[in-house]
Amino acid sequence: MNRRRLRRLSGDRPMTLEGLTETVRAKVAGGGIDRSVTFDCGDAGVIRVDGTLVTNEDVPSDCTVMISAGTLASLLAGELNPTMAFMMGKIKVAGDMSVAMKLGKIV
Repeated sequence: MNRRRLRRLSGDRPMTLEGLTETVRAKVAGGGIDRSVTFDCGDAGVIRVDGTLVTNEDVPSDCTVMISAGTLASLLAGELNPTMAFMMGKIKVAGDMSVAMKLGKIV
């Protein structure tokens, strides 16, 4: 995903890990998932969700989703279908796949 597209998703500035974290935090504020999941964005860092708690701590989770920051931004913006992203190899899942299936509440 190019910088212009990331800017459009995040307003006037490029989507940073902090911006992605805040977006995820807003999405789970009304009720998260009952297990822990980590979005591993490679060199950009991680976003860990445990219920409604969202942090950037890299600690063990029930499920880890390997995803680029740009792909995560597209998912959060509703511009990319999670199932298609998985089938296209843009998302890789390690750990409990049933937790990954619950991520529709977030993305």
